[in-house]
Amino acid sequence: MVKKISRSFKYVYLALMILFLYIPILYLIVFSFNNFSTGSGKRISYANLGLWKGFTLHNYTTLFSGEAGQALLLTLEVAGITSILATLIGTAAAIGIYSMKKRSRNLILNASQLPMVNPDLVTGITFMMLFAFVNTLLVSLSLKQIGDIAKLLIAHISFSIPYVIFSVMPRLRQSSDLLYEAAMDLGCSPMQALFKAVIPDIMPGITSGFVMALTMSLDDFVVSYFVSDLRSVLSVYIYSAARGAKGVNPALATVIFIPLVTLLLVVNLRRIAKEREYEIQNKKVKLKDKGGK
Repeated sequence: MVKKISRSFKYVYLALMILFLYIPILYLIVFSFNNFSTGSGKRISYANLGLWKGFTLHNYTTLFSGEAGQALLLTLEVAGITSILATLIGTAAAIGIYSMKKRSRNLILNASQLPMVNPDLVTGITFMMLFAFVNTLLVSLSLKQIGDIAKLLIAHISFSIPYVIFSVMPRLRQSSDLLYEAAMDLGCSPMQALFKAVIPDIMPGITSGFVMALTMSLDDFVVSYFVSDLRSVLSVYIYSAARGAKGVNPALATVIFIPLVTLLLVVNLRRIAKEREYEIQNKKVKLKDKGGK
């Protein structure tokens, strides 16, 4: 009886936590179809977000017009480039770190955790001071300064690389060191063994690192706010628009939330399918071994 009560309490607690996390997001999605009145000086803000005035698709038809569309396009471009480059650099770094000796490996892994542990405010101010110093140096040398887009890419790639490293490292630990040696014994060059044997084996970790880098870039506000001088990416635009006269279009929440959830579901379902396939293969191998005995 006590076990049943404790188990029921766990399920209720889990359900309450999920509701606490996702109800605000669902609330924004529902009210993104609300018919807000902006012509009489009212603004789309969280003060009047809960006042239902009728169903409309106007928020979505005007979503990509003006600065919002430019900010969303730039956000997707920066996130796409960031996730690809961070995945390539982070995967190469993880493979290199894994091949080091234990003391050097632990030292570099601990140093790689700093961007993940540091508060976003510290990271943003650090990048702002760094780019200010570099641009001042470039001006003194009569060279062209680093542009806003380049600063955004450098900052996003820098803080995304550690997430890729720590996504790939567990897969490298699970992978066998003999896989690379076996590929070499079968006639592969070192690069062929890397791309044909090692990379496919750690691909789930690489995919997880790519998703993490993409999510972190799309979600980032503080670093982008301190690094860029423009109302550039979507998070900075939303912050600036919320303080303006018209406020924020609530449809932006749906546009960002649904693709991320879809991507995470696809990745997780694929991983679950592969784990089930491995379990089935292991069961078949065990049955064959028992039959042979």
